[in-house]
Amino acid sequence: MSVKAILWDFGGVITASPFEGFARYEQAANLPEGFIRKVNTINPDANAWARFERSEIDRDGFIAAFEDEAKALGQTVSGEAVLAGLMGAPRPIMVQALERVKANYPIACLTNNVARMPRPPEQEAEIERIMGLFSHVIESSKIGSRKPEKRFYEYALETVGVEAGEAVFLDDLDVNLKSAREMGMATIKVVERKKALEDLGRIIDMDLISD
Repeated sequence: MSVKAILWDFGGVITASPFEGFARYEQAANLPEGFIRKVNTINPDANAWARFERSEIDRDGFIAAFEDEAKALGQTVSGEAVLAGLMGAPRPIMVQALERVKANYPIACLTNNVARMPRPPEQEAEIERIMGLFSHVIESSKIGSRKPEKRFYEYALETVGVEAGEAVFLDDLDVNLKSAREMGMATIKVVERKKALEDLGRIIDMDLISD
């Protein structure tokens, strides 16, 4: 394929997965393993999480709605603690790859996110530096659409200025990759970071791992 742009998810790709934070909270709060992810699978296009990522409700609205959804499934959950799980630390190997790729390709961040929440000062500075590496940042909370909705990807491709068949997209969720792939993008699932970068390196003929 003729690659003209590389599109990256953020949480779970560039930073540690929110699922890791959710798992820590579940263990600390004696919740069933995977419970928070289970809540998010119920009515996934219109639940608290989906509405928050499209900025249809604010932080307080999310906390109340998510806690109600958890209660309907038989558990008491702190919405504040769930949001804290989003604060994944940057992954150095992925940041290094971004820096290398940026020299040869437009790179864009495609993120389902919520209104920015404060991080520790030292982490906040690094996150801001990383975000500055991207040519474009497409945020669900700002455009009112989210992955895996087709219009989210259409907006991203139009913003970057490429066709679907000219883009490679990296994400850690199958549902997001499926929609992108159906539109014609090359996709890479990020499970093991080194493997994902090897896959990308083969597509664009770059070494993205060695020091």
